[in-house]
Amino acid sequence: MLLDLLKKRYSCRAFSPKKISAEIVNYMLECARLSPSGGNEQPWKFGVITDTQRIHQITEACSENYPQPWIRTAPLLIALCTQIFDTPIADISLKRFPSMLERMKSIDKDVISAIAMEEHQVKIPGTHMVLAALEHGIQSTWISGMNCEKAGEILGVEGYLVSNIIAFGYPLENKTTTAKKHPEDIMFTKQPITICNRLL
Repeated sequence: MLLDLLKKRYSCRAFSPKKISAEIVNYMLECARLSPSGGNEQPWKFGVITDTQRIHQITEACSENYPQPWIRTAPLLIALCTQIFDTPIADISLKRFPSMLERMKSIDKDVISAIAMEEHQVKIPGTHMVLAALEHGIQSTWISGMNCEKAGEILGVEGYLVSNIIAFGYPLENKTTTAKKHPEDIMFTKQPITICNRLL
């Protein structure tokens, strides 16, 4: 079932104006809520955006670096927001890359924290939402290229950083997914995969 869904997924940039029901949106959010997080912090909030004017404003914030007018065709945007901690998470980042420790120490901790928070843990619940939407024939596209600060101002988010936005909607037409690499090309080893059918 999951594999079948993943084979249908593609980054959709042309959505039907058909609205997504509140029942489906709530189902997507419930799937996100059940996501794992480091230390069970659950450091996220999700902004559900269906208002056309607000979607157009977000489109502008996402088009400062390059035009993304297709975003305004989505009937639903969900902003993945990460909590801004009082204690910077820069210390965690510094420990992850010991060979870069001295160079990273010269960078302001707030800068490192902002970069780390931009991706901090929201990818998992976002992926859960994408899969939940696919169950209902709804496609999506991740949006990372945007002015995160302006998006936060538009949404009125305080204490959280807008990390990513996902556009959701029923596709205008069903497209085929792009070609993916062969399994052997994504493994470190060329040895064949052996599936064990008994418990060790």
